[in-house]
Amino acid sequence: MDRDQVQHIAHLARLHLTETEAEAFTEQLGRIVTYFEQLRELDPLLENVEPTTRAIEMVNVSRPDVLQPEGDREALLDCAPDREGEFFRVPRLIG
Repeated sequence: MDRDQVQHIAHLARLHLTETEAEAFTEQLGRIVTYFEQLRELDPLLENVEPTTRAIEMVNVSRPDVLQPEGDREALLDCAPDREGEFFRVPRLIG
């Protein structure tokens, strides 16, 4: 990555770079391109590897969703900080 390429990219992005920024971006973008070239070398080695979402297989540890009776409705409503009849009263979220 050279300075002319960085200036071209900045022009396409409608960015005005100072000389210091152009120099820094030239170095940084050069390192990024070099890293992608290193990753490209891995393609032949990984073409037969199945894609995964995790390195270690995990299982969902949540409990099953089982329908249960609600219990004593009045006792639950009495625990609420604010109630209106048979309902919990909550602050308005949308104006």
